[in-house]
Amino acid sequence: MHAGLAAVRGEACLQGHLIPRLVRGRTVVVAAGKAAVSMMAGACDILGPERVEGIVLTRYGHCGAIQLPAGVELAEAAHPVPDANGEAAARRILALAAGLTAGDRLIALISGGASALLTLPAAGITLAEKQALNRALLASGASIAEINCVRKHISAIKGGRLALAAYPARVETYCISDVAGDNPALIASGPTVPDTTTQADARAVLERYGIVPSSGVTAALADPLNALPAPDHPAFAGAQVRVVARPLAALEAAAGVLAGAGYAPVILGDAIEGEARTVGAQHAALALAHHAQGQRVALISGGECTVRLCAGAGRGGPNAEYLMALALGLDGAKGISALAVDTDGIDGSGDNAGAMINPTTVARAVAEGIDWAAALDANRSYDSFAALGDLVMTGPTLTNVNDLRIILIDP
Repeated sequence: MHAGLAAVRGEACLQGHLIPRLVRGRTVVVAAGKAAVSMMAGACDILGPERVEGIVLTRYGHCGAIQLPAGVELAEAAHPVPDANGEAAARRILALAAGLTAGDRLIALISGGASALLTLPAAGITLAEKQALNRALLASGASIAEINCVRKHISAIKGGRLALAAYPARVETYCISDVAGDNPALIASGPTVPDTTTQADARAVLERYGIVPSSGVTAALADPLNALPAPDHPAFAGAQVRVVARPLAALEAAAGVLAGAGYAPVILGDAIEGEARTVGAQHAALALAHHAQGQRVALISGGECTVRLCAGAGRGGPNAEYLMALALGLDGAKGISALAVDTDGIDGSGDNAGAMINPTTVARAVAEGIDWAAALDANRSYDSFAALGDLVMTGPTLTNVNDLRIILIDP
């Protein structure tokens, strides 16, 4: 796990991508997301701290011990449901970009989490309306691509609008990917990247999950003036966009360590999506098949699973819920253990990165008076693993490439 996290840290991933360049005017750097502080630190090392001005916007507590230069403002805000601090910081970022000219350079350092952090509601939408819609989307089981589609169309800064504000300055975007396929337009809802989704697409997502939007959101999604900027707008013509760290890099780093420990690493994919409990059951069947063949194997996967919350749901996130289903499917099979974490250090909205299981997990739960299957149905994964002492607590990792799941199989 630690090897996987180290491979995608923000300080290192900009090397070879971000190039010092003399410009006639200002070099402004804006960083948003859970890896914003480490990415800004890496940019300052490359560009020279005395030459950098800008803003960092990250989740509360995701600053670490990194010291940023005096010219860089640090702002913290809420995630995954946005708050007023995020709105105020997003407004300052947009104003900073709007003050640039053709001789200036805007460097955008974007990582997962920025969709919620960069919360600047479109005209006619209040922050409270946006918060309510975020909560409904997060509880619906919608994929991150679907959620971000809606977010783009009710925002004044996402979906390429930050680049539009900065025009005619040169815009360079460097992303740490937390999305399947590593599409920059999907990472953090693409504040500097053009997008081809429509308002009708956003409305369709809400209809698909039975979400009834507020009057302000309904009006915004029907107003042609709120449509995203066209991909052929001049603001995007000379822009540079690079993905500097990908989920696969974390999986490959973990695979290297496991190979050295005598396991045959099998990477199942870095873009696995679906309901966490369904994926957990599928991976249990796969692990049992390898175990039956007497193989010493490490099954490694990434992506982003979702959780559909029941009425009166307890605490927990997709990685812990994946592991609950995995443990049920393995039914105490000897020689199989697993870990699943979110690489940002936060599984869902808890303070844990994820959890671990081994062949004794369900039996120990029963001894603690926990009905494992019922706890899974009630979304009580956090409390269940906490009772066993099997939560994985990393604290904020200052990076974010989605989930890292490892199943170790010993014959």
